[in-house]
Amino acid sequence: MRLALVQMDLAWEDVAENHRRARQRLEEARARGARLALLPEMFCTGFSMESEKIAQAPGGPSEAFLRGAARELGLWVLASIPEAGAPKPRNMALLAAPDGSVERYAKIHPFTFGGEHRVYTGGDRVVTTAVEGVRVTPFVCYDLRFPEPFRLAAEETDLFALVANWPDARREHWRTLLRARAIENLCYVAGVNRVGEGGGLRYAGDSAVISPWGEVLAEGDASDAVLVADVDPAAVRDARARFPALSDRRPEAYRR
Repeated sequence: MRLALVQMDLAWEDVAENHRRARQRLEEARARGARLALLPEMFCTGFSMESEKIAQAPGGPSEAFLRGAARELGLWVLASIPEAGAPKPRNMALLAAPDGSVERYAKIHPFTFGGEHRVYTGGDRVVTTAVEGVRVTPFVCYDLRFPEPFRLAAEETDLFALVANWPDARREHWRTLLRARAIENLCYVAGVNRVGEGGGLRYAGDSAVISPWGEVLAEGDASDAVLVADVDPAAVRDARARFPALSDRRPEAYRR
């Protein structure tokens, strides 16, 4: 399956403009043969802490945009949006299918360092979806720092798909952790990050697709780009057969 990472600058809290930019790049991704496209975290607003101001009800404008783009382009699209909910909104990743349906994953780990926990409620489950024969498990930005949910889902996953707004001050953490999650779980990891500035922070991009062996298959710089790479579940099966590290896990011994 061909995967596209839509690395783009985001207009701060300007939903209509971000929809316009995203649609243009999704059309490019489809023209380049992609079947699944990833947009950055909170692609419609930027990583804003004004959650009550920017949150959209389920089925709102950005969900409708993602569903419509997926249906019209015949493309799977993954992106996160600020979605209204109780007691607080959630940073919700939506995986829109070409038939117009959508799967939801709520970011499990709000970014406490940036105050996200005060205005967004964390999710409580991992979600895996089959996308044209590839088992895809989405995560959002700060989730990358926590290996536990990745390992929980590893045996049922071919591709971990990360959508992020990861500041350039910690860009080496991003690049290193993407490779680490791929190597330790022997599967593909794709991470799409935004570029530009928003909310007083600068973002360096560095979107990447990593192979089950830790090889960098595609990598962006700090500019707008649509990156493509092919992922193959057979390569995951082969890596795990040739180097069966997951089979050597001893969870019963991992207790204090």
